[in-house]
Amino acid sequence: MGELRFGAHDLGNLRFAISPLWETAAAARAVADPGRHVVHLPWIRRAPSLRQDGVLAGRTAPLTALADRFDLVAGPLLPAPRCPLAEIEEELSALLATPPEQIRDALAAVPRPAPTGFERRLAEDPERVLPELAEALHSWWEAAVRPHWPRIRAVLEADIAHRTRLLAEDGIHEVLSSLHPALHRAGDRLRSPDLPADGEDLGGTGLTLTPSAFADRCRVLTGRRGTPPALVYPARALGLLWERRENTDDALARLLGRSRARLLACTGSPATTTQLAARTGLSLGAVSQHLAVLRDAGLVTGHRYRREVHYTATDLGTALLTRT
Repeated sequence: MGELRFGAHDLGNLRFAISPLWETAAAARAVADPGRHVVHLPWIRRAPSLRQDGVLAGRTAPLTALADRFDLVAGPLLPAPRCPLAEIEEELSALLATPPEQIRDALAAVPRPAPTGFERRLAEDPERVLPELAEALHSWWEAAVRPHWPRIRAVLEADIAHRTRLLAEDGIHEVLSSLHPALHRAGDRLRSPDLPADGEDLGGTGLTLTPSAFADRCRVLTGRRGTPPALVYPARALGLLWERRENTDDALARLLGRSRARLLACTGSPATTTQLAARTGLSLGAVSQHLAVLRDAGLVTGHRYRREVHYTATDLGTALLTRT
């Protein structure tokens, strides 16, 4: 049984984030072991055609070499996300900035069986070999994950929205206790068979809760250079991720107009105008105009985060969607 130990300051620094880098690496693991990721079979069935691409297979070879030992090496190698809306390029830069001695120490601590040839090369010369892994991750992201990222991110954002509401209504204990059936809070500790066996003391750094579409259990990503560690956990409602989406209900389309109805249907999780344009196929100008009408009607609301405004359906908008 492993555990994370935390104090009041850690709870005060609790935050949520999404990690496209983690999702990219975990997606490669899902293709390598589809039996543990049945919910992703509609996507996995399309992935082998990518593997048959000789150029892509060459570029992603380092990632493929680590896939079978993903459970052992992912936590030590992948950086914890630094901010809620990180881009994969930022996370790859953080990976490449990992000090060589930290890479060596992390790989030396990985339990046996014997490391793969790529792991040995990485341990021997991190500065030369780590860019190969970064390039493999970026290539797999572009080919296999990025085309589906709006859909994946919507599920992850919906999970975060649910848990922030849970925090407001029931408190932090309920949030932590509901992350995964195998994860339990006992006083100042989070305990689970999936956490580090030797335990980890957060020491006031805080903790980043990171929902994942491709995680099958909880994992800890090590914090680096002032970034707190991250607890990756399986997101909610993954059964809806790859479902075929039917056309917007005709009655709602007749009421609002087809474009506005489709736009409202895409605000079940927070999204920016750019994301909504990508999801609906509408232009940015059209999305902005339709959102203004929906907002004036009380069907959507907007919340600013840094330089972006995220729109989500109100209770009235949700009720309209579910009753049509």
